[in-house]
Amino acid sequence: MGDNNRKRKRSRKHQSSETLETSPPATTTSAASFDQSDVVLSADHSDQPTSSRRRHRRGGRSRKSPDSSDEQQQPRRSDGAAINGAAAWELVANAVSARVMPAMDAVVKVFCVHTEPNFSLPWQRKRQYSSSSSGFVIGGRRVLTNAHSVEHYTQVKLKKRGSDTKYLATVLAIGTECDIALLTVSDDEFWEGVSPVEFGKLPALQDAVTVVGYPIGGDTISVTSGVVSRIEILSYVHGSTELLGLQIDAAINSGNSGGPAFNDKGSCVGIAFQSLKHDDAENIGYVIPTPVITHFIQDYEKNGAYTGFPILGVEWQKMENPDLRLAMGMKSDQKGVRVRRVDPTAPESKVLKPSDVILSFDGVDIANDGTVPFRHGERMGFSYLISQKYTGDKAEIKVLRDSAVHTFNIKLGTHRRLIPAHSKGRPPSYYIVAGFVFTAVSVPYLRSEYGKEYEYEAPVKLLDKLLHSMPQSKDEELVVVSQVLVADINIGYEEIVNTQVLAFNGNPVRNLKSLASMAESCKEEFMKFDLDYDQIVVLRTETAKAATVDILTTHCIKGKAAALDRWLSACTINGKK
Repeated sequence: MGDNNRKRKRSRKHQSSETLETSPPATTTSAASFDQSDVVLSADHSDQPTSSRRRHRRGGRSRKSPDSSDEQQQPRRSDGAAINGAAAWELVANAVSARVMPAMDAVVKVFCVHTEPNFSLPWQRKRQYSSSSSGFVIGGRRVLTNAHSVEHYTQVKLKKRGSDTKYLATVLAIGTECDIALLTVSDDEFWEGVSPVEFGKLPALQDAVTVVGYPIGGDTISVTSGVVSRIEILSYVHGSTELLGLQIDAAINSGNSGGPAFNDKGSCVGIAFQSLKHDDAENIGYVIPTPVITHFIQDYEKNGAYTGFPILGVEWQKMENPDLRLAMGMKSDQKGVRVRRVDPTAPESKVLKPSDVILSFDGVDIANDGTVPFRHGERMGFSYLISQKYTGDKAEIKVLRDSAVHTFNIKLGTHRRLIPAHSKGRPPSYYIVAGFVFTAVSVPYLRSEYGKEYEYEAPVKLLDKLLHSMPQSKDEELVVVSQVLVADINIGYEEIVNTQVLAFNGNPVRNLKSLASMAESCKEEFMKFDLDYDQIVVLRTETAKAATVDILTTHCIKGKAAALDRWLSACTINGKK
């Protein structure tokens, strides 16, 4: 999607040598700042003149006329008596302090130094940069924040509210799909005087929420308030997944990532993680709700590591057309969705077939539009039921096949794409011979090569495989010639860039490891690479291997290694040394 409709992760980056684009803090009349010693309520209008504030005031209650009586404007106690001047403000401050202060002490500022891999030059890493975001303390001496806040971390530090000390943190688990990370601190001093946040139930529409964190625009804690405006299956930008999410109208700016969202009882109902960038949208923020958070925590506690959210490994089609339902043999009282394709690597491939109609999942009937009942007056995509399960759990599905109803018990697994959406912290794999740089394609690689608009700029064939291709085996990868390091041995091949490798000496290339193994053990006179678009690359084997060492030395790859076997022993294949 383009710049005019984009959800953005909300961590705050700092880099001294470059100017990074950040969003200006959204102005909201409900924002208020708090201090430990005194509660000061201040509307965030510092960037607008008074006349502008009056001119842009919209919505809400109508303003009272100047001739309104003082008695109508004065706040009153529960017994009906009027409260005057400073006493009124003191009452408001005490009420807000009593509601917010206990939970706010558990909110911490997260400082992270990132060192990202260079996917275009996989033997290097990019220049390190720093970011700041938010987090909060939960039970078990642990801290929750966003996964993108600590992605490719080198060092993570935490600072408590009102403290001048930064404590080194240890990353326990990173949930890429749900954009949640779990941290801890070994220093006992960090945990003194901090009470963990308590989680509340999933809020309803129009429930009040308060987002607390350390967003751009200042160094102290910030509070923004709003209401829950939507509850649905959302696209999680960081993990390229779809999970349950909350849409709120409270401002979520850079640096708010990982901060808690509290309800009016002081219980945490979610984690702020992204916002919507659109010309026609204002103050649309997104929160990871408690069911997703609980799933992540229980997954870690159960398995000692994050295993992910399972999926039903099928692509499905809506059955809203009556003629389609009739052709599929469905009765008038039957509803469901049609299976278009089944992932060959998924456990479901053993029982499900194309054109099966899934009628129910774990006893819950699925509608023709793919939704299931959620709460009173609400429906949700049936993927919500699957996301409530854990990897390895079993589920019962009812299927209509050839006008007969079948019931299957299936084992749920995690999703694997031919082109992975995330590297999950691993360095990129690569292999070099005769100046040809081979690598496995991933979304971070496409973003590195073609920028944020890779969905428009990348070659059509790669995008088609990204969106529609399914792996035929669990270890299948899409291997390409990333670039050609120019040398005498590869004259005439210099312009080959990001072209898929289909076969080596007539043998299909299953993944990067198999290609490297075949090339290194090649005893034939020639190396022949079959590429996409009916291109071929032919090199004399002995000459190509001899030239590789000089090419690596020329381009300062692995220092000045004199032997190819030493370089191969240190290079990374499939993320493992």
